[in-house]
Order: sequence, then C-alpha cells, then structure tokens
Amino acid sequence: MDISLLYGRRELVSKVDLPLKLPTTVQVLPTLAVTTSVRCLRCNAVTAREEGVLPHGQYYCPQCINLGRVSTLDLFYHVPEPNQFSPPTEPLTWRGQLSPLQSRVAEEVRKAMAKHRQHLLWAVTGAGKTEMMFSTIEQALKKRERVCIASPRVDVCLELFPRLQQAFQKIPMILLHGQQEQPYRYCPLTVCTTHQLLRFYHAFDLLIVDEVDSFPYAANHQLLFATHQAKKSTGGLLMMTATPGQTMLREIKRHRLTVSHLPLRYHGHLLPEIKCIKISSKWRCRLAHGRLPIMVIRWVNRHVQIKKRFLMFVPHVSDLTPVADALKKIIPEAAFTTVYAADDERLAKVQGMREGQYQFLITTTILERGVTFPAIDVCVIGADDEVFSSSALVQIAGRVGRSADYPDGQITFFIGGNTLTVSSAVRQIKFLNRLGRRLQCRNV
Repeated sequence: MDISLLYGRRELVSKVDLPLKLPTTVQVLPTLAVTTSVRCLRCNAVTAREEGVLPHGQYYCPQCINLGRVSTLDLFYHVPEPNQFSPPTEPLTWRGQLSPLQSRVAEEVRKAMAKHRQHLLWAVTGAGKTEMMFSTIEQALKKRERVCIASPRVDVCLELFPRLQQAFQKIPMILLHGQQEQPYRYCPLTVCTTHQLLRFYHAFDLLIVDEVDSFPYAANHQLLFATHQAKKSTGGLLMMTATPGQTMLREIKRHRLTVSHLPLRYHGHLLPEIKCIKISSKWRCRLAHGRLPIMVIRWVNRHVQIKKRFLMFVPHVSDLTPVADALKKIIPEAAFTTVYAADDERLAKVQGMREGQYQFLITTTILERGVTFPAIDVCVIGADDEVFSSSALVQIAGRVGRSADYPDGQITFFIGGNTLTVSSAVRQIKFLNRLGRRLQCRNV
C-alpha cells in the first residue's frame, strides 16, 4: 500500500477486504451516518432510508455515486495531510510582469491568503486572474503548504493546467477530472474540477476556486460542502469570479468575506460593450423551415467574407443542428461545427478552434467561460431566452477582447424583446467600464 495516496484523501475500501493490520498512520472512518435518514459523509447529502436501501439492511448514497458507490458495506481509509514536500527555493519560474493595477490586487490577495482568510477576487473576464494568483501560490509552496486550484468546468482545468506547468516548472502537479486516464499521485499542487474535491479531506492549506458563480458550482450544497471539507480547518480559501451572485454580495456587505476588485483587463482596455439587435420573437418558427433571421444572416455573411472568427451561442442543444443546417446552405464554404456539454468530441473541437481548424463554433453556454480564443467576435441568437442568466450573458460577452493584440470586438445579442437579464448584463458591463475609466484617469 502506497500510504502517500491517502494523504488528505479518503479512499473507499470494502469491509470484506480489510487487512488484519494497518499502519498506525491510517485512520479507518465510516462512510454513512444512518439514523431516521441516511447522511453521506463524503458529500453530506441526506437521503431517505427507502431511497438508499440495499439488501440485508445496508444503505448507500445515490447522490455521489458517479465517484464510486459509498455504502455501509465500505469504510474510508485516510491519513491526515503531513505536507511532505521539499519545495525549491524559487518555485515560480514565470518571468512575466503584472500591470500596476494587477500588482496591487495580487498583493492584496497574497496578504489575505497569508492569513488563511476567506477572500474574493472580483475581476472582470480577461483581467489576468491566473497570473495574479502566481505570487500567492508561490508564497504557499515556499511554506511547504499544499495547494489546489479547482473549477466547476473541465475546460477551464484543461486550459489552466499547462499554464501552471509553465509557471511552476520545478513543482510536481496533477490534473484531476472525470474524463482523465492518468492515475492519482500525491503532489504539492493539484488542479481539479470541483467534483473531485469530494475525494479530499482536510488536505489543502490553500484552496483556490475559480468561476464560483458558474454551473454546477453555484448554489450546489454538495460542492460547497466539498470545498470546505477539502481544505484544512486552518486553510485559506480564495474564490474568483467576474459575476458574484447575491449570496456572495451579502457576505461582503456583512464583512464575512473580504474582497479585491479589478474592473480592468490585464491590457488596461475597457470591456467591449453589448449591442442588441431586434429579431422576431418567433425566430424558431423560421428556423423550423431551414431559415435564420435576416439580421443574423447579414452578421454571419459579413464575418465570413472578412474571415473574422467568432462564437455563435444558442439557447438550447436542440437549436444547434437546425442552426448549423441553415448556415450550411448559406455559407457552405465556411469551416464550422457545433459543440455542447455532452458532446463526446467537445474537447477536440475546442482544441480545433484554437488551432484554426474552424472559423467559428455554434455552441451552448458550455463555452460561456474559461476558454480563450484571441481576436474573436461573439453573437447570441435568442439572448432573451430564459435559459440565459445575466451572469451567463456577461461571461459570454467576456469572450471578446481578451487579447492585448485585439482588445475590442463585437458582441451582438439578437433578441425578440428586452428582458431583465439582458438589461442587467448590459448595465453591468457599462458599470464596470465606468469604474475602469476612473482608474485610467488616475493613470493606474
């Protein structure tokens, strides 16, 4: 048995397979608490006894079964986190330079995490949050602390991991997500999806959660529980987002959560603002006959003619194929494809877009955040659909203008009518740009 695999982790072991003798460092813990209901000690979900019943008076948790079935037939093996690391003197190999504003915010974050606080980094999309957290990660690694960076989206983890490898070339690290084939190993730095946090137990001295407002993390009690269980009771928690929800804003007002603001992107330019174009609210009726609204056709034709790359968002998976079929008739020469959350080729298609195989992707909200394509525009067909929250629309708009070489671009919402979510997204970007202009005037 490799004991290091149990450091800060809880591994399921069947009671049938229990060895006669274990190393003294290994703790054997229960998996479920059974009373009038069944509470899972991995995900904290409470299930009615009749819903989680097994034969012979045994029980299981149906809520986190995708991570391996937890039942009363099993126990957890666990070893308290020993921090057995020997970090190099200079763990950070990144030699880039932050802007004055980025440096100020990065210093605020570093000081908050040195005290192991709960802290929010509220920064606009494309502000350079990844680079700003490097000094905080370096600080923790120098102190032999164990670090984790988690995100709800696997796409974000896949993009973040090679950047961290490049920035911390001397530090062993591992990437964990549900689609991986690489076996787990003990490392000082872990990058994972937030679901993978359910496997850890009081492991991390520094836990950074990116995109805390996004699905499926936001308001998910299971993942919130996993977050607080994965970090040590004395550990620091850094949350990052461009669009904090009402719950988080209330925590800030009540002084339960400290916060750092960054209303400008790393290149110092303001956010591209949203342009709304009216189309028929019955655009799907037209689409059912293989036709798109004329304003959408004009927008697409113009982009194809000038070879401008873009993302086209639609409200539902069921909209993807009809929109793609209609576009094939109009622009048969263009290279594009569709992508959505359950698409088996999703990762390959996103990579293909990065490598220039496609001029554009037609997508659902799966690409609303965490992916960066330089020099692109964005359009949303049916941005007034109820599936889009205001935070989702702000994140979608945030795909544009992220590159210093192309800091502006077009964000076009095709709407049948104005809605509170569309108006809120437009107002939020204008508000952030007002804050950004004040900073620009101060020559920060």
